[in-house]
Amino acid sequence: MDSQRPSTRTLVLRGVRDALALPAWVVGLSLFAVGSLAGETGFPGGTAVLSTLLIWAGPAQVIFFAGIAAGTALPAVALAVGLSSIRLLPMAMSLLPLLREQARGTWLQILVAHYVTVTVWVEAQRNLPTLPPEQRLPYYLGFANTCIGVCAVTSYLGYSLVGALPLPLAAGLLFLTPVFFTLSLAAGARGASDWLAIGSGFALAPLSSELAGKNFDLLLTGLVGGTAAYVLQKARGGAR
Repeated sequence: MDSQRPSTRTLVLRGVRDALALPAWVVGLSLFAVGSLAGETGFPGGTAVLSTLLIWAGPAQVIFFAGIAAGTALPAVALAVGLSSIRLLPMAMSLLPLLREQARGTWLQILVAHYVTVTVWVEAQRNLPTLPPEQRLPYYLGFANTCIGVCAVTSYLGYSLVGALPLPLAAGLLFLTPVFFTLSLAAGARGASDWLAIGSGFALAPLSSELAGKNFDLLLTGLVGGTAAYVLQKARGGAR
């Protein structure tokens, strides 16, 4: 029986393969635009790559480079980057239980949480539950490391080709990630509660932006829409 279980190397390579099939390139193209921004604001290429490895969130990287270029105080830039990434906290909290059987050390859990972005989270939520708990961490690390590796390369390419991209095209590349996110959520929807969560997210997004501002709108939208979907699921389950 044990001989039939895939090895750690096989699981890692499976994660690499799934990332290279499309997700890594989608998020990589969005980080291409971030590399261009770094070049336009006068930063060295290494900074563009390092921002991808350490910040690992396109909107937060845009805030970082734009804030520094505008002469904003470093503590204020750090606070803005942190606030923009709060949206990823619920994703990390929902993902960690799927990996906790193997990711037991504090530092390993921090590393696992650091890899969480919209694309990584969506694909992990879709693929990890289909794997036995002991096989999830190697697959996840293979997938996430491939995504961040591709994005580090595309960040540098964007920096090297600064000025070659028209502004509308650069903005469009940044928009690829939310489009892929939405399509992946729709593909993974399995019931009325899933569709309610997706639909309420679209419906509530403009109102949440007005009420909570740009840093907390996604949290408010997710809280309200997700709660409504959860209540509906419980109500349907209790009615059976």
